[in-house]
Amino acid sequence: MRILLLGGTWFLGRAVAENALARGWRVTTFNRGRSAPDLPGTEPVHGDRTSADDLKRLAGHGPWDLVVDTSASEMAPCQVLDGARVLAAEVERYVYVSTVNAYRGWPHEPLTEDSPVYAAPPDASREYGTGDGVTVHYAMQKAGCEAAVLSQCGDRATVLRPGVILGPGEYVGRLPWWLSRARRGGAILAPGEPGTHVQPVDVRDVAEFALTASPGAYNVAAPRDRDTMGDLLGVCVAVTGRRGRLAWAPNELLTAHGVREWTELPLWRTAKGTWAVDSRRAQAAGLVCRPLAQTVADTWEWLTSGGVAGGAKRGGVHGREPATGWCRGGPRGVATIG
Repeated sequence: MRILLLGGTWFLGRAVAENALARGWRVTTFNRGRSAPDLPGTEPVHGDRTSADDLKRLAGHGPWDLVVDTSASEMAPCQVLDGARVLAAEVERYVYVSTVNAYRGWPHEPLTEDSPVYAAPPDASREYGTGDGVTVHYAMQKAGCEAAVLSQCGDRATVLRPGVILGPGEYVGRLPWWLSRARRGGAILAPGEPGTHVQPVDVRDVAEFALTASPGAYNVAAPRDRDTMGDLLGVCVAVTGRRGRLAWAPNELLTAHGVREWTELPLWRTAKGTWAVDSRRAQAAGLVCRPLAQTVADTWEWLTSGGVAGGAKRGGVHGREPATGWCRGGPRGVATIG
C-alpha cells in the first residue's frame, strides 16, 4: 500500500504516518520541511502546496493508493483545489480532514452528517467570507476546501469532520494546559457542571480512521454520552499527583465575570451544540475511540518525557495565566481560584 500524506510531521499528520508505517505501508510525505523533522521511515518530498511547480514535481512521485490531507488548515479553497486537481489522477482515494466548524449550526445546534454546511465555492480565495466575521470566515473556508476536494475526486473522497482532537503531541495546548494546572495544585477553577458531556477524540483514533474509512462524510468525535467534564478534569488531577481539588463554578457566574469561553478555560463552552455531535456513522464505519482516561494519561506521559505543547503558530493561545486568578464574591467573602 502506497500513501501520500500532505503534512505528516506533527500531531495528526505524524500520527497518521506512524500508523501507516506500523502497517508496513510505504509512506510519502509532502511538506515544506519547516514545522518539524520528517518521521524516520517516510519518504519526504519537500515543497510548497501553493507552488504549481512543486505540485507537479510531487505528482511525479506517484501514483498512490491513498492521500491523506492534514495540512490545509490555513489554506484557501482555491489552493486546495489546485492540489486536488493535480493529485486526482495519481490517487485512488483522497481523505480530507475538515472540521465540525464547516456546519452552519455549530456550536449552537446538535449535528449529524445531514446537517447543512456553509456554502462556499471550490475556487474561493482567502478573502471569501471575510465580511461575516472571523468564525464564519473560517467555517466558509473549510466548507470551500471540502467542495474543492469533492469537485476533483467525487465518490473517491472521504471528508472527516472532527471536533476537538487531543492526545500526545497536541500543539494547540488545551489538554496540556489543564494537566499543567492540575500539577500546580490548589483550588482549580472547574467550569460549568461536572456532568456536562464532552466528546474529544484521541489523535491516534482519528489517524486510524483516516486510513481505513470508506468514501463519504463523517463526524469524528467520541460517543456523545460517554465522557463528562468531570471525568476529564478528574483524570487530570489524578495522573498529575492529586495535588489539586476541583472547584466548580456555574456557567452564569463565569460569564458574568468575563471569563472567555473555549480559550481562557480550554474546552469550556456554553453553546448547546458544542458537544452534541452525532458520530454514529463513523463508529459504524470503524471509528473506535479509546477511553478518555487513556488519552489524558498518555498526554501527561508525553509531556513529562520532554514533549513540548504549543506549536510555532498556535502555542500560548489557550489557558489563563497563573497570576491572573479568579475572584468569586459573595456575602461570606471572596475566594481566589485560578
